[in-house]
Amino acid sequence: MTAYAYVNLTITNPDSFSAYRERAGDALKKHGGAPLEVSKDSEVIEGAADAPTVAVILTFPDRASAKAWINDSELEEVHALREGAGTSVITLL
Repeated sequence: MTAYAYVNLTITNPDSFSAYRERAGDALKKHGGAPLEVSKDSEVIEGAADAPTVAVILTFPDRASAKAWINDSELEEVHALREGAGTSVITLL
């Protein structure tokens, strides 16, 4: 069953984010993932949270693939680039 992940990114280091974007696609593909939707114009319409700089919905073949992507030790460097770009929260839906 298809799984989705919501990625909420608040970018404070554009250089690290740029380096991450160059490698993120291949990292996702390794586990069958792909971006379904990307928005740089997110808007909070209810609640007190700040809108992220970038919001992404990722799709994976299943929940196990999403967890394999985030826990893949071979992708630690790629994930570190995202983490170094600012604040990120990833929620598996």
